Amino acid sequence: MRTAISFAALFLSVILMQLSSGGVGPLDALSGLALNFSTEQIGLLGSAHFLGFFIGCWWAPRLMGSVGHSRAFAAFTAAGTIGLMSHMMFVDAYAWALMRIASGICVAGCYTVIEAWLQAKVTNETRGRTMGVYRVADMGASLVAQMLISVLEPASYVSYNLLALFCCASLLPLTLTRVTQPETPAAPRLRPSLAIICSPMAAAAVVVAAISTATFRMVGPIYGQQVGLAVEQIAYFLAAFVLGGALAQLPVGWLADKFDRRHVMIALSVAAIICCIATAALPGLGTTGIMWSAFFFGLTSFPIYSVAAAHANDFAENHERVELAAALMFFYALGAIAAPLLASSLIETYGPSAMFLMIAVGHGALILFGFGRMLVRPTMDEKTRYIWAPRTSFTIGRLTGAIRDKR
Repeated sequence: MRTAISFAALFLSVILMQLSSGGVGPLDALSGLALNFSTEQIGLLGSAHFLGFFIGCWWAPRLMGSVGHSRAFAAFTAAGTIGLMSHMMFVDAYAWALMRIASGICVAGCYTVIEAWLQAKVTNETRGRTMGVYRVADMGASLVAQMLISVLEPASYVSYNLLALFCCASLLPLTLTRVTQPETPAAPRLRPSLAIICSPMAAAAVVVAAISTATFRMVGPIYGQQVGLAVEQIAYFLAAFVLGGALAQLPVGWLADKFDRRHVMIALSVAAIICCIATAALPGLGTTGIMWSAFFFGLTSFPIYSVAAAHANDFAENHERVELAAALMFFYALGAIAAPLLASSLIETYGPSAMFLMIAVGHGALILFGFGRMLVRPTMDEKTRYIWAPRTSFTIGRLTGAIRDKR
């Protein structure tokens, strides 16, 4: 019973943290437009978030080792809250970029604490169910977070204050639980070369996944505004992308376990390119058409990271899984830091369709690279189990590693 209560507290903290962090990206984009920030400056905010995220992923395990889980969670939450509440005190794009670094550190740090706590409490019998609930809590809250911007006024202190309240509220379930804190796990070594050794294709695929998802979630509101969507319609536009990604997990997972995973990644990229070209070439799709294009784009691009992670794990030893997860996250962070700034610059120069054309080029490169890799190395006969691989912290490999080997 105490373990179940502990899990409930952790999942509630995840939901509240996701409501806060998932809402700030689109709100910043719309607020920047209202305050006459340039498109490039708004893209910089998205890149700054992922820079902070990478710093938080690296720093969080070390801070947990120094002060413990609860204190580390409180410190990261305080950093995120300060970043959110400072927005309307310093209305400057570059000051906001520093605040978004703080928000990124907060998100990565809090997820690291939560996942380390989960890992210490689950058993082999409860691991699968726990990860299933974790997935529903995280994705469900992310979906709701995209919808928040339909009721949050851009460039308003009240809007940022509400997100800060969600961030603060995430402290309560975790810090008030009476369950004893677990032992602090050792921080995983960051060895980016491990991902390349196991699977160059997987390393390339997670970069392309970052180009797709980070660009859409951070710069998508600019695209929506420039093609004439109202604020509430932009909320549905972003939510359709997340919903498509969530619904894709089961069918894509079945395909990835049944067929060569490189074929699956290539097929997803082909479908993503079709979505991108259709959206870029047919600006007269109308509101309904734009929503459906966002849904299918999420359906085709969102699962690529999980398929890539499964493919890399096919070539990894059991003891390498934690470090491999960290290495894949490193490459994802590289793509996510660069992509929003590049996409916003292209939109500034060539118009909103340039965002989808940039993403299409990334997927095209992945297709060519995938065909090249198939000429170099055959696929593994024995595969690890496909699982949803969240991009939340360097320690996620501890939660997913044991599941992968259970067929």
